Amino acid sequence: MLKRFSVIPIVAALCLPALAIEQRHGMLVGAVLRLDTASRTVAVKLADGTVHTFHFTERTAVHGVKDTAAGAADVFHGLRVGTQVAVHYTARGTTATALEIDNIGKDGLKSTDATVVRIDRGARMLAVKTADGAEETYHLTGSAAQDAGKDIGAGSEKSARVTIYYTEEAGHKVAHFFKRAI
Repeated sequence: MLKRFSVIPIVAALCLPALAIEQRHGMLVGAVLRLDTASRTVAVKLADGTVHTFHFTERTAVHGVKDTAAGAADVFHGLRVGTQVAVHYTARGTTATALEIDNIGKDGLKSTDATVVRIDRGARMLAVKTADGAEETYHLTGSAAQDAGKDIGAGSEKSARVTIYYTEEAGHKVAHFFKRAI
């Protein structure tokens, strides 16, 4: 009798991984299509025409929005329809949550074009050479270190031209997002 009941927990333990829903994360770039305060969601339309919806939480950070004092009381921290954004997100099943949204439009984060010298994702550092030959170092946010610049292939990172979207914090340049320059 005891052997029968000991089989049940073993079978249940073997079935649990099948019930688990994979959590994934990533980054998408597009334009804000819709903002819904009732459901606390933002819809972003990508260049290929697909629309992705992300949930906002109290922890969702928004960078590069003007009037941050007025936007702080706003659910969406000053984002507007049409704003070009980079959304760093996590998803479980079909539910995606925005962890960080960077305004990369002309009224958003500062931006510069440069050539990559070195990317150290572990140390969260990006070293670049500017057009005038000066070398600059940017600190990467956690999401930028994890997701940004994935289109830069291994081995070509030392010659890749990139656009860096950044802020200046405590005398340091902090890259929130970077991508291969067009």
